[in-house]
Amino acid sequence: MDDDQLVVNLKKQDPDLKWPDIIESWESLAVGVMQLLKGTSIYLVGDSSEINEKIARELAIGLGYTPLNTKELLETYAKQTIDSWVIAEGSDSVATAESAILESLSSHVRAVVATLGGQHGAAGRADKWRHLYAGFTVWLSRSEATDEDSAKEEAKRNIQYGNQAYSNADVVVKLGGWDPNYAKSVAQASLSALKQLILSDKKLPGKKSLYIRMGCRGDWPNIKPPGWDPSTGGDASPIS
Repeated sequence: MDDDQLVVNLKKQDPDLKWPDIIESWESLAVGVMQLLKGTSIYLVGDSSEINEKIARELAIGLGYTPLNTKELLETYAKQTIDSWVIAEGSDSVATAESAILESLSSHVRAVVATLGGQHGAAGRADKWRHLYAGFTVWLSRSEATDEDSAKEEAKRNIQYGNQAYSNADVVVKLGGWDPNYAKSVAQASLSALKQLILSDKKLPGKKSLYIRMGCRGDWPNIKPPGWDPSTGGDASPIS
């Protein structure tokens, strides 16, 4: 994301307030974004696993996508809770395991994936994003901002200081607090942000598909030609 990143701030304490971005009806927005996505999956990242999961479910229903939850997949695989896993083996072990799950999901289409929140998860670590780039990533960020302008400034500061791996996300949705009853409004704001992003560059879904076909090598958004080896780096010109 750059200085023109897309930010939608929700003031849940004022249900009558609607930013222009989210006036469009949920139904028409979902249908329109589904067509723009062309099957590309969506990944939700942020500090809260609960928020990521709630919004993923709403988005999946609206888009007709499959909802997936890496927390559930990890706990089923490990036969223990994330908390007990962290105590037993440390958060690095959990993040590495989630990264492996994200690799297996990266070739999936029409899925909305809720990722682990916080530093236990792969999305909270800048070196584990190569398979998240396979889809459109939405950072659900809880904010202290009181209006849209200050939310944008807050997001820019996060990017500028580079202390959030989540700043790799394609779009960011700022939440002025959290209430599960507002999950659909947050999902709608997420779709609105994605719609703006894709309309600004309609080649993005095709570029995501190319990134997957080239092996999710971590070279997003400047995809290198076939044969490029991420372990050796190099200055190969990106595919235009």
